[in-house]
Amino acid sequence: MKFEYNQENNIVGEQLSAWFGVKCSYAEAGVKEDSNSGTIDVVADVKTERVVVLGGSGFVGSAVCKAAVSKGVEAISLSRSGRPSYSSSWVDQVTWMSGDVFYANWDEVLAGATAVVSTLGGFGSEEQMQRINGEANVVAVTAAKDFGIPKFILISVHDYNLPSFLLSSGYFTGKRKAESEVLSKYPTSGVVLRPGFIYGKRRVDGFEIPLDLIGGPLERFLQATENFTKPLSSLPGSDLLFAPPISVDDVAFAVINAITDDDFFGIFTIEQIKEAAAKARV
Repeated sequence: MKFEYNQENNIVGEQLSAWFGVKCSYAEAGVKEDSNSGTIDVVADVKTERVVVLGGSGFVGSAVCKAAVSKGVEAISLSRSGRPSYSSSWVDQVTWMSGDVFYANWDEVLAGATAVVSTLGGFGSEEQMQRINGEANVVAVTAAKDFGIPKFILISVHDYNLPSFLLSSGYFTGKRKAESEVLSKYPTSGVVLRPGFIYGKRRVDGFEIPLDLIGGPLERFLQATENFTKPLSSLPGSDLLFAPPISVDDVAFAVINAITDDDFFGIFTIEQIKEAAAKARV
């Protein structure tokens, strides 16, 4: 498999690449409220939080930046591509920095930050997956801790109830290594979000793919049939079919809840992510 290292890779892109062999870039989802988006464009005059989003120009990362802007949280993005090529009202309110997490000038990136959010991840060879899923995040966690950043939030992945031989792959071992680093260095303020398939509007090579047209109905269908599918949950790999998708906005607002709620720490499942998002939207 050809591997392209991209800090903006995220859980959805990883799943699409793994399952369907699709190369993805990341889409803009509008901040202004409309029939297709739950994001509300509200900008506060005074920002009491300052969050650094690693991979902030990616699919999940950009949603986190938009949600931060809507809630009056100052957002700084660090990604290899820097500022997105598209324009939107929220884009001008984010500080865009171009750089690689392995060679970042952390003095500049983390200055004044109150939280760091990592959306880093990717697929490739065993060595490459260990590097981007594990080592890159470990570097970021260590830097944040050394600079005294109070909170670290990691976007990880649902384990899908997979057989142990699959969980031993570089992808999952890298993710779990990153989780362990977060929980070890931030035992009372570290947050690990484990979403499944993340849907929303995204762009691939300049084209918008409305994954919400698939993810939204599938999420509602699985919720409606939960009583029938729950007995199958103990079967190895069953969650590949039955774990409900989650919207990118829910993941983003769960991050905002993690940033603003000092009692929010630990590992969070798909349903817990949705509950946290609902709290942040209020």
